[in-house]
Amino acid sequence: MKQGTLFIVTAPSGAGKTSLVNELLHQIKNLLVSVSHTTRPIRPGETNGKNYHFIDERRFLSMLSNGDFLETADVYGYKYGTSSKWVSAELGRGNDVILEIDWQGAIQIKRQFPGACSIFILPPSLEALIDRLHKRQQDDDETIARRMAQAKEVISHVKDADYAVVNDRFDETLNEVSSIIQSRRLKIEAQMVNLANLLANLAKD
Repeated sequence: MKQGTLFIVTAPSGAGKTSLVNELLHQIKNLLVSVSHTTRPIRPGETNGKNYHFIDERRFLSMLSNGDFLETADVYGYKYGTSSKWVSAELGRGNDVILEIDWQGAIQIKRQFPGACSIFILPPSLEALIDRLHKRQQDDDETIARRMAQAKEVISHVKDADYAVVNDRFDETLNEVSSIIQSRRLKIEAQMVNLANLLANLAKD
């Protein structure tokens, strides 16, 4: 039976990972994104259940104690978690799943799923990063300053990823990330499972 592949996309805030993931979902079949649970407030333009599952801290801690999360992270004072049940179910259905998470979560996932493919999205420069944070108009100056202060720490974990892509020109970056996904789908480990019936028929006398 076909088994999906787990993809992890990590980046500092403002590097463009969400825009890239959204476009990948439109272009690539059988690719889904996991919607994380978070305790942070909903932002203008966001939809509960689409961007995140927005919950209070009490419910988050209850889910955590019940073992409902595949990974969790504390980011800028808020908690984030990935549903283990949903991810396992979709992979079992043969769908590829993208986790759009921070470096802490990526390390946790890699320990549990060594075969997961991690992709780190880098900004072309720190100047471009701060400019993007201002242009998206989601955070106040204090929050932006905090994100920039932590950006170098986040970027230092690029060495833990399988692939690194610089998001300078969006279309080029999109093609590069898409190529990584298509390449991983064709790896022999995946194809031995996905093409089991075909290979068995081809081996017949």
